[in-house]
Amino acid sequence: MRIRIVFALKNRGAYVPFHHQFLLAQTIKGLVMLGKNEKFFPYTQYNFSGLKGQIKISRKGLHFFSSKVTLVFSASDKDFLDYFIKILFEQKELLIGSLQLTPESVENEEPVSINDSVKFLCLSPIVLVPASFNDESGKRFISPDVDEFSDLLYDSTIARMEASGKYTATQLADFYKFQLVADKEYISRIQASHKKFARIYPLYDHDVKYEVRGYTFPFTLYAPQPVQQYVYENGLGHFSHKGFGMLDVANASSIRSEVDLEVSYA
Repeated sequence: MRIRIVFALKNRGAYVPFHHQFLLAQTIKGLVMLGKNEKFFPYTQYNFSGLKGQIKISRKGLHFFSSKVTLVFSASDKDFLDYFIKILFEQKELLIGSLQLTPESVENEEPVSINDSVKFLCLSPIVLVPASFNDESGKRFISPDVDEFSDLLYDSTIARMEASGKYTATQLADFYKFQLVADKEYISRIQASHKKFARIYPLYDHDVKYEVRGYTFPFTLYAPQPVQQYVYENGLGHFSHKGFGMLDVANASSIRSEVDLEVSYA
């Protein structure tokens, strides 16, 4: 279930770092713990985007000038989602970077049609290789053209689906079809303009800073419908509960255009 959370922004012109997922992750985890329901403390089957609004870019990061700021949040477990929303709206103000935000309303995302072949856009970077302490492997570049790219995403997706407890071993065994095909025209255009579709991003786990490589580009995913639905609701790749790997369906009314995404991420 995907929702759009709308915040009122008290201090227009305030800013967050260009990639501010780690700030959102810290805030969300803090809210979950604040609710004091221990059942949800270890829960990680959720995903979220970056903050959206009218922005200007400076060396400091993203400055927000709109009166409203939105966040797309997704979780398959309605009980967790209801719990999180309740705690969120008990807060009079949240400080994200220098943004002073007040929760205002929640809107359901429009449902989209998901089948076994879906063109996705990245609302946040996809992480293929998990970070580990004092290890640079999480920053390794892997070309989207090689089989390893799809294989790593397949392994992490099936592991997360198994951990959710919502799929039987027989069902998981049937989900062997999985192939990601990057939009080569987009990647060629980005490279020709000397921009990047893969960057290094900060990540915090237990207050320890790591760095991971994240990929942001349009792609078509060929996989069984339940797998497609899972990644649409829970993200693709590692660290979805830290705001990585959020996807949206190309041409869906709930998303911005690819041109907008290029400006923001490239």
